[in-house]
Amino acid sequence: MSSRLYRRGCRVLPGGLTRSTIDLDPHPIYMAAGKGAYVTDVDGNRFLDLNNNFTTLIHGHGYEPVADAVSRLLRSGTCFANPTEHEIALAELLVSRIPAMEQVRFVNTGTEAVMFALKAARAFTGRPAIVRFSGAYHGAYDWAENGQNGLPSGFAPRLQAYRGAPESISDDVVVLDFNRIDALEDALAAHAGRLAAILIDPVPSRAGLLAPLPEFLERLSSFARRNGTLIIADEVLNLRQGYQGASARFGLRPDLITAGKIIGGGFPIGAIGGRAEVMQVFRSDGKSPAVPQGGTFAANPVSMVAGLVAMEAMTPDAFVQLEDLGNGLRTRLTAIAARHDAAFTIAGSASLFRIHAKRTLPTTYADAVMSGAEAKIMRRLGRFFLGRGVLLPFGAAACLSTAMTACEIDAIAEAFEMFITTDQERSQESQS
Repeated sequence: MSSRLYRRGCRVLPGGLTRSTIDLDPHPIYMAAGKGAYVTDVDGNRFLDLNNNFTTLIHGHGYEPVADAVSRLLRSGTCFANPTEHEIALAELLVSRIPAMEQVRFVNTGTEAVMFALKAARAFTGRPAIVRFSGAYHGAYDWAENGQNGLPSGFAPRLQAYRGAPESISDDVVVLDFNRIDALEDALAAHAGRLAAILIDPVPSRAGLLAPLPEFLERLSSFARRNGTLIIADEVLNLRQGYQGASARFGLRPDLITAGKIIGGGFPIGAIGGRAEVMQVFRSDGKSPAVPQGGTFAANPVSMVAGLVAMEAMTPDAFVQLEDLGNGLRTRLTAIAARHDAAFTIAGSASLFRIHAKRTLPTTYADAVMSGAEAKIMRRLGRFFLGRGVLLPFGAAACLSTAMTACEIDAIAEAFEMFITTDQERSQESQS
């Protein structure tokens, strides 16, 4: 039925889909339902979900407290032109937890959150240019995506995210290598007077789920403080790293921070937070603000209520329990690869992990880029997992949810070991 739906979709949707991030191998799997850690497709197949809508669903699917809260809300109104108390409640929760957030504004997506954070940095500093790191994903704003598919060799002055993008965008986007300390300060200094912000995902997922080197973060922070450049931490994905988020976990002190995904409880959301002084660029007081920011569905009650319920359930203990699952899984997968002398390493922290078909754990984007042979291995791994009832994202972070238990960890580890054994046997047979 999935193949039939895909053919039907191709008649009315470009390429048959509405999101270019959907995996086609050879066609998308259409889902019918989700409950807890599992999803069921339109053909009745049940899968353990390690995608969770690109790390959004920290409680898994159909989380009852969110469903109950949203159900109660629906008949009293889903959106208004006026504010509601719900946005204040979610803002209070975020400000109380995240050290970098003294004030916050809500939008509808992570892309919007990054876009407005960059605009805020420009307005606050009066400068046009930004630094970002090759391979990291920051949404679809032109200046944020320039360099996301950057050359793995590092700095490249002209990196267009799509054909026809104005080349002038690259004049104000300095693309550097994450974790590459040599020549970092010289590259930054060359643009110092023009830099409004350094945009950084503390643990860039699309670039390999890389762990930040402490010295790298310290040098960035030191440069920013000396030169009046703001640091924007993009935690749309990585806020799930802990109760206070990823920046606090890794010792980064950003001026602005973007959030999304888990803070919406399964509904569309984005947020820009930061120092109150910087956030004043959004303030109007009846006059035109330095950065106008609206949005018909920004701070809609459904997302606010769902997000509040989901986040209230993520207590410090809940984060610890989820991280314990993650630590256990990464340790087991690493041990399995070592036991079989298989060329795999496991990146990640907290509830996130990514399997690399490499013997050495990547520390830079250049290290993490898959070769053709590695991509084939990861495709085989994904198909094997699928056959074992596990959805594993390709080329992106996999994640755990609070709906998972040791049983699900066992299933992932067993599938991984079975794949390695089977693949090694196949390789030996082909050589004999």
